[in-house]
Amino acid sequence: MQITAEENRRFLVLLQQLSSADWQKATDCTRWTVRDVAVHVIASAEAQSSSVEFLRQVWQGRKLTAQIGGRHWVDGVNEAQLQNRRDLTAAGIPSRWGSASSAALRARQRIPAAVRGLRLLPLGEMDGVDFGWQPLGYLFDIGFTRDVWMHRIDICRATGRDLGPTHDHDGRIVEDIVAEWATRHTEPFTLKLTGPAGGMFTRAGSPGSDRLEIDAIESCRLLAGRGTPHGVLRHPLPL
Repeated sequence: MQITAEENRRFLVLLQQLSSADWQKATDCTRWTVRDVAVHVIASAEAQSSSVEFLRQVWQGRKLTAQIGGRHWVDGVNEAQLQNRRDLTAAGIPSRWGSASSAALRARQRIPAAVRGLRLLPLGEMDGVDFGWQPLGYLFDIGFTRDVWMHRIDICRATGRDLGPTHDHDGRIVEDIVAEWATRHTEPFTLKLTGPAGGMFTRAGSPGSDRLEIDAIESCRLLAGRGTPHGVLRHPLPL
């Protein structure tokens, strides 16, 4: 939750820096502008702090997935989030995120461990990886924070702003992503992830194990389906 609080703060600072021309710029997320990405993150936070809003988004999303040609039920949820917030102006987005993210963090901290452990989250297959049913904690403890982080990267790329990664924050998120990714396949590897968020990651194997040197942030983008991965990074980890 300390990482979440810091990521929320960094996302707010980024939103406050955006110019009026930035909001309609295209992002790496198909069909989404910078504004769409920000609204999605806000809607997600509002669902985290309200079970009624969470269920409303899921229910509406079930009807929208097929309409938009979505591949996963999450696609419909995302569409419902945007449709229900058409009136949210760019000027109001930073303050809305500030209040929504604070409420979401408080709600996530109050979830009992027994509830977080319930396997009620049907992730199923995503980009060729079978996630099956995951505990609620996978989403509330990890997934939501990664989502904000990756979308901060999306907005920085779209607007030409510096992500400003640090080892203690972004590096910790990268380590967590690589650790989980390594459980989703059995191929040996040596990854030299460069930049402030980087490090060395290995799985011992045959002498021909894949060896890659790549920027740490870029490696996570590729794992998340943004760009064309190569080598061992072809094993995805949807964020």
